[in-house]
Amino acid sequence: MTTKTKAFETKDALDLYKKIIYTEGKAGRRMDKKQIEEMIDLAIKQLGYSYAPYSHFHVGAALLAKNGTYYTGCNIENAAYTPTNCAERTAFFKAVSEGVKEFQAICVVGGRDGVLTGYAAPCGVCRQVMMEFCDPETFRIILAIDKEHYDIYTLKDLLPLGFGPRNLTNSREI
Repeated sequence: MTTKTKAFETKDALDLYKKIIYTEGKAGRRMDKKQIEEMIDLAIKQLGYSYAPYSHFHVGAALLAKNGTYYTGCNIENAAYTPTNCAERTAFFKAVSEGVKEFQAICVVGGRDGVLTGYAAPCGVCRQVMMEFCDPETFRIILAIDKEHYDIYTLKDLLPLGFGPRNLTNSREI
């Protein structure tokens, strides 16, 4: 049986956000279960901020920078569709807009009407943004339903042969 989590149970979400966003994490170290669970909690809390009046598919993300800071995001839809922004890119753009460009991991959760019943993998555009800023061999992507149901992938797992900044150098490495 799959556990279902309602997205809109965001009681104390702002307090959790304030607590985590300015907390120095375990940057550069292997992620432990407690840190993964914090990221899952934070991503789930972001579902309550999602603006998805068209698809009704709510997505939340928690991005861990290498300096230990968490950046959060939710999906923000638009009637014209193209200007829609995914939760993952929202988190990345928040971080980059504050001068942070090195990342360790991201947790992504999502589901129709905010009910989490399966994994919500990043779209191709989000994977491409990750490729711009992250090492595909080491950057971790946590896809979760709750603290008991999650899997961890590398960016390379989800975007093999990805195109990134290294492709634009004069290097002939394969």
